[in-house]
Amino acid sequence: MQHYPEAALYVVATPIGNLSDISLRALHVLQLVHAIACEDTRHTQTLLRQYGIDKPLLAVHEHNEAQAALLVIERLQRGERVAYVSDAGTPAVSDPGARLVAAVRAAGLTILPLPGASSVTTALSVAGISGGSGFVFAGFLPSKAMEREQAVQALQADARAVVILEAPHRMEVLARAMAPLGSRLVTVCRELTKQFEEIATVAAQDLSAWLAAGTQRTRGEFALVLHPGEEARAKDDGHRVLQLLLAELPLKTAVKLAADITGAPRNELYETALQLKKA
Repeated sequence: MQHYPEAALYVVATPIGNLSDISLRALHVLQLVHAIACEDTRHTQTLLRQYGIDKPLLAVHEHNEAQAALLVIERLQRGERVAYVSDAGTPAVSDPGARLVAAVRAAGLTILPLPGASSVTTALSVAGISGGSGFVFAGFLPSKAMEREQAVQALQADARAVVILEAPHRMEVLARAMAPLGSRLVTVCRELTKQFEEIATVAAQDLSAWLAAGTQRTRGEFALVLHPGEEARAKDDGHRVLQLLLAELPLKTAVKLAADITGAPRNELYETALQLKKA
């Protein structure tokens, strides 16, 4: 049985679109707490009405988070339970909440997370990326053109998948910035879990054309998964194969076979093999 202590901040994930995606545990905690801190009181009030929940709301958003955190801490120190929700998804992941959590922790108070909907993991689940190289969460890229282009160049060199979030009014600009990535695949997810949800996988160079193919495609919130490039994938596969071969074969033979099997650069595999042997 889950224990719900007093004097605790509950960080509660809420639906990213479809209201049915709220968890039973989230509903229980939202009914249990003394107050709900939230990114937008109007948005949260609409959400709570759907479930028949009526609680005092405290506005805690990016413009007042440091000051509002003090009010939340005062309530916690009085022994109250307080929940925090952002407008959609998991708080503090490209949403307000991180500074509030840090302040509550610095005050020596209890914080409990309630997992739930996330556009990041939802997008990854339909991207179809295999392998164990993991992923990078880039969130929203910089709004300034030069900084955004530099960020895209940095992501190009990463061997892992990259999750990017974007607002509708900047989506066309992002698509143009990603065009130099050429044939590298991008899974673009628009309006996840909502009525007009749309998911497609296209080459980065074709992303602008995909957006232009439908007037509705520049509307709604976006989550994109940049797939690992072929070179990065070969390098990652080469390292995994190399580890298996080194367990059975001499170093030079293992390196040669790993390069032949995966196409990964032989020099890099040799340096990796030396490091693995030392370890």
